Amino acid sequence: MTVLDRPPTQACWAANLSGEGAAAELSRCALRLAESQPGCLGVTVGDRVTYWDSVEAIAAWRSRVELLARQRLGRGGDEAVSIQVSRRLPESAPA
Repeated sequence: MTVLDRPPTQACWAANLSGEGAAAELSRCALRLAESQPGCLGVTVGDRVTYWDSVEAIAAWRSRVELLARQRLGRGGDEAVSIQVSRRLPESAPA
């Protein structure tokens, strides 16, 4: 897994995972799953954030995470793990 100390410096998309109990363990699995998905730029494990080059790549990964959640947590399991997506722009250079 490409673990990042800080977010990428280029413009990208970030997906934050959250969940408690069994869903927290599933979030860790989702982070490992991200590394095998095309378009994943890396993850910051401590705050459970994945970084992506496109929303299409996130959508493909998210569908795999939802399937994994249903398999492990049963019906409605995909709702137990929350994935919040946001656009991340690079920090502007100091003047």
